[in-house]
Amino acid sequence: MAIDPFRIRDHVADFDDIVADIRTRSETARAGLPMEADIAYGSDPTETLDLFFPAGPRADLPVHIFIHGGYWRMFSKRDYSYIAQTVTRAGAIAVIVDYALMPAVRMATIVDQVRRAKRWVIDTIAEHGGDPRRLTVSGHSAGAHLATFLFHASDAPSGMRAALLLGGLYELAPLQNSFLRPEIGITDAEVAAFSPATHRHDRSTAVSVLVGAEETEPFHRQADAFASLLRSQRCPVSRYDLPRQNHMSSIRDLGVPGTEAAVRLTALLAGV
Repeated sequence: MAIDPFRIRDHVADFDDIVADIRTRSETARAGLPMEADIAYGSDPTETLDLFFPAGPRADLPVHIFIHGGYWRMFSKRDYSYIAQTVTRAGAIAVIVDYALMPAVRMATIVDQVRRAKRWVIDTIAEHGGDPRRLTVSGHSAGAHLATFLFHASDAPSGMRAALLLGGLYELAPLQNSFLRPEIGITDAEVAAFSPATHRHDRSTAVSVLVGAEETEPFHRQADAFASLLRSQRCPVSRYDLPRQNHMSSIRDLGVPGTEAAVRLTALLAGV
């Protein structure tokens, strides 16, 4: 029986060790960085976000939204607080977003939630020292999928200066026959409505499409196809493989200053 290329645990031998590491790093970030926790961007208990701040005065700072992965059905913003280490070192406010999880809700709910989180940032972040005109986003795996809806053509101009998409999922149909089928059961209607590969995007957003060099083949194929789609839509786009990185080590490194993933995120922030 073939190993499912989407079941990350089967392809990353130290999966559990990396998850434990990022959770430890996240607790360190929460203890050591200036922050405001569990701010509501909506009425549902799952609709909260955390703000992390760089040291010093807060006025007109760049703002970076991060959306976590987990195939839309696991993890939380608390697990990914460590991303704020890279963001705040670059002098930006980090916005780590939480959302409801499948199968308790469907994809439409989650996409709506992250879009409303962005709206909260645009409307409110100035009160926290941020400049909503200097807004960027990153996401990993399912979070990269969700991040694409923050620079969707339907919202153009989206206000999103740049996006970093890491190990993303842009075509949902292949997941219907993966290990996720009994867990979240992505429907044909969800494939049609929420596959970024069939959507148009804001030409004013500069997009970096990254994938770990040691990811399984579907992640490379989807990254290549999505980057090509963005080019065809005249969006500024770059496509890069992170050497020696897999699906989990690449996202760990995004929050570890000095690693290549973190350097690329820092460069994105420096451009706004």
